[in-house]
Amino acid sequence: MLPDSALRTTALGAVPLPAPLRRCAALVRHNTALLLGEPGPLASRMILPLVFVTLLRPLYTAAEGTAAGTVQAVTGTLITFSLLALSIVGGSILTERLWHTWDRLRATTAHPLEILAGKAVPVLAALLAQQAVVLGFGAIALGLRLDHLPLLGAALLCWTLTLLGLGSALGVLARTHGELSAGYDIGGMLLSSLGGAFVPLSALPHWVRTIAPASPGYWGAGALRAALAGEAPRVLECCAVLLGFALATALVAARGLLRASARKAL
Repeated sequence: MLPDSALRTTALGAVPLPAPLRRCAALVRHNTALLLGEPGPLASRMILPLVFVTLLRPLYTAAEGTAAGTVQAVTGTLITFSLLALSIVGGSILTERLWHTWDRLRATTAHPLEILAGKAVPVLAALLAQQAVVLGFGAIALGLRLDHLPLLGAALLCWTLTLLGLGSALGVLARTHGELSAGYDIGGMLLSSLGGAFVPLSALPHWVRTIAPASPGYWGAGALRAALAGEAPRVLECCAVLLGFALATALVAARGLLRASARKAL
């Protein structure tokens, strides 16, 4: 448990920082240590995508050609396994709730939004690292072209913020680790499938193509593919929708945590 005194330490050596930033920095260090202390889930989310993309790429290249098939294999695998990585986001919040350490954190001077930020930054870095590993493997081992890095960076950031929102909402709404597991397993596979991760949308039934835009995976895959192709307008469109998903789910998570804290205070 992070003591309240740790939230009052000065970050960055002797450089004075505003109190909210000092508290956030202390929480970021604390949650980074917790994340690195249990590296198994993160490692599996980084290694398994490399296996899947290697196995699936020959199927896609045979059907769509080398360039298009490689893009489909890499982006589809990235979307699928980053959605499954919701377990890392949701699990960090649910564990705090079940161990009642969230209530102890709330008893400190830290605001709930500062606590959420302290949890979000390490997970954001972990998710971006996971996606960088998949894309780097695609570029080095499979010949994926990364010609438009600014667009790709914007797409990855917006997609990762959406994952943070979704995972936080799951961590707040789930009551047990079993419910959380069902949420990210079923939800992750459903959202990635609707997004055309496994099978191109053009090959799916009409009704699937009709409802696909309701899935964040649709816009995440669209943003990544447009970024790889250098289609800036499409990237901006997809990023705008992804940020809407991120904001909506983050509000759900923040409201749930604030309501839970209010009930505890009564």
